[in-house]
Amino acid sequence: MKPKRLRVGVIGVGHLGEYHVQKYKAITAADLIGIVDSDPARAELIAARYGTKVFRHHHDLLPEVDAVSLAVPTEKHYEVAKEVLSAGVHLLVEKPITYLLEPADTLIRMAKDRGLVLQVGLVERFNPAVVEMQTLLTCPVFIESHRMNVFTPRGTDVDVVLDLMIHDLDIILHIVPSEVKELHAVGMSVLTGKTDIANARLIFENGTVGNLTASRVSDKALRKIRIFQQDAYMSVNCLRRELIVTKLDGVLKDAHNFPQVISNTIQFPGRDPLADQIASFVAAVLEGSEPVVSGHDGRRALQYALAIIDQIEKGSRKFQAVC
Repeated sequence: MKPKRLRVGVIGVGHLGEYHVQKYKAITAADLIGIVDSDPARAELIAARYGTKVFRHHHDLLPEVDAVSLAVPTEKHYEVAKEVLSAGVHLLVEKPITYLLEPADTLIRMAKDRGLVLQVGLVERFNPAVVEMQTLLTCPVFIESHRMNVFTPRGTDVDVVLDLMIHDLDIILHIVPSEVKELHAVGMSVLTGKTDIANARLIFENGTVGNLTASRVSDKALRKIRIFQQDAYMSVNCLRRELIVTKLDGVLKDAHNFPQVISNTIQFPGRDPLADQIASFVAAVLEGSEPVVSGHDGRRALQYALAIIDQIEKGSRKFQAVC
């Protein structure tokens, strides 16, 4: 017997949705049935580029597929995702899962009741440097993340916490085996009328501290996570897909009999986190397994993102020169 192939589609083929189309086309276990977009010209362009079919509306696509990626604007996530799950179709929804917690809870409940996979597109969880870092964790004491972007109008339907910081929130919440005890946040608007620069500090019940900074008005792109634990310091460069591990040698000593500190750089050339994410989604559907980034994971990241936004909005959000 031939192995089962998953019939898939993509709803929303803008900048990110096109990449979903591209990755599905490269997966042997998936058949790309078609795409949907609110812009008919864009849909025709992408369909011609990747050799697939345009459906006029997602209502027309859903009866023909087993699973879809949803890459429409965040404001449409809940409305469309609910219809996808109601049709009995497995769902990979781009981050954030929704704008609010109650709609996220509804989607999680619908997926559970129907036995469907609900995966959230927090793609940095599939970055090979992040994956390798997790295998080396013991008990993190301090975690610091910096996620900076040069300004682009894309993604400004949400503020920088839901646009960028949510990736690092998801990673930190995933790797710290404890609940958050305290949260402190500040931020401000520079260009968009929404928060463009944000900093948050999470203090966990086990004593771990996470410090997160995100900006979408930087002069250069930066994606780094630094982790301090008893036996090592780790630096993850998500852009370069590189992990540097620094620790005591345990054998070598210097002239004063102090232990020597050594560093090892691990690189992952040619790896594609988005391709890995989509392949993982296809595998979860075919195998009936829990996705790597579940609806609950997406909901938890959203919960703390909204708490950060709430604290920021209670403070100063406008840029004011001090001199």
